[in-house]
Amino acid sequence: MKITFLGTGTGIPQDGRVQSGVLVDTGEKLLLFDCGCGVLGRIFESGYDHKDIDAILLSHLHLDHVGDVLALIKANWLVGRTDMRIYGPQGTREWFRRTLDVYDYLIDRFTVDITELSPGDEFIPEGTDGACNCSIRTAKTVHTDNSLAYRLEKDGKSIVYTGDTEPCDEVMELAEGADVLIHECSFPLGFPMTNHTTPDMLTLMIEEAPLDVKELYLTHLYPHMQGRYREATDHIKKYFNGNVTVAKDLMVIEL
Repeated sequence: MKITFLGTGTGIPQDGRVQSGVLVDTGEKLLLFDCGCGVLGRIFESGYDHKDIDAILLSHLHLDHVGDVLALIKANWLVGRTDMRIYGPQGTREWFRRTLDVYDYLIDRFTVDITELSPGDEFIPEGTDGACNCSIRTAKTVHTDNSLAYRLEKDGKSIVYTGDTEPCDEVMELAEGADVLIHECSFPLGFPMTNHTTPDMLTLMIEEAPLDVKELYLTHLYPHMQGRYREATDHIKKYFNGNVTVAKDLMVIEL
């Protein structure tokens, strides 16, 4: 499998980081986790083709995670593809319907199949031409009422994507034994925060329940983190024995 970080930033613009998006190439299918503003352009820059994405999986419905969803589907329509499959938390159908209502010229131009998920769901995602040859499990996160983290498994390899969250037991359990954990780290050490993660919030959780993953990638980085990336990774390494990396847009990981 190959992971491409498309967007590692947030709702505040900053050099080199667009909003949230992670592309997973399973070897046969392409799955896009979140699709914030700027992600459509990053897909092009990554060398992939937007019309080849089989499914979009949303962690929650905040604008910096969904801002390019409709733009991507419209781009597909403009080049002749008229279907998409979306997985997301409860409320995704209503959100998409209301969004499409604003752009009535797009109604009936394409078909979008939406599956709403709850914590603990396990499923094999369906793409445009069949099953996406992997399995996915969800867990509740501490961000919105319905926000979700995802664990993808294929051929003995596993990837966990948290979306936005405080560190929490549910995510730690979901990540147990994973090869890659992509965990948000929005703000720097000592920053007072709820519903997001700082390095010291994460290590407090690790002290209670050791983090059993091989590699940890930090994403969803606010401008407040600039100049403090090394501080963050050095702090986490005191409590975690695996590799810790601050993700960058267009960074690629191969499993």
